[in-house]
Amino acid sequence: MRGTVVNDSPESMPSVGKGHATPSRKEREAANKRPLVAPRSVKKAKLTREEKNKRAADRMTARQGFEAGDERYLPARDKGAQRKFVRDFVDARYTVGEFMIPLMFAVIIATFLPQYSATDGSQIGLQMTVIIAMYGFFLIAVFDALILGRKLLKVMVVKFGDTRIEKGHRWYAATRAFQFRPLRVPKPQVVRGQKVS
Repeated sequence: MRGTVVNDSPESMPSVGKGHATPSRKEREAANKRPLVAPRSVKKAKLTREEKNKRAADRMTARQGFEAGDERYLPARDKGAQRKFVRDFVDARYTVGEFMIPLMFAVIIATFLPQYSATDGSQIGLQMTVIIAMYGFFLIAVFDALILGRKLLKVMVVKFGDTRIEKGHRWYAATRAFQFRPLRVPKPQVVRGQKVS
């Protein structure tokens, strides 16, 4: 048999390993560190004092315009001549619903009061009496809001025409009627009893 020649020289041996040293944990962590915000973004995000003051002034102007009912600053649900008429129509009268917030405070206070005895000796809870009265008041307020919505619709048909009335005015009037008058936004532009036309 012919013998095979084996070359054991280092050049012919296959290379073993990665060819470079394994980096330490500290080196790997340093390589993976990146800023959370790019430097350019940081520079753009920083506002000068004048820009901050201007933005604050713009926000204040927008808030005052919204409270005053300025059309430029009103959200879409409050814009338009018909919505302004609805607000004035509601603000020109007393509504039962606007007294719900003070009544809720009375209910909260009543929950801390003790029970009292009736003349026949049975125990009647003042809390229960106030809560029943509150539910009765709420039903009256809902009934009042329904009547207000019907009156509003009749007046708007005469003022704007039957076919030109937008949708949602009765609900808009009811939600405003349930708001405590000093907390209404936009602020009321008419006094109570004023004739709205």
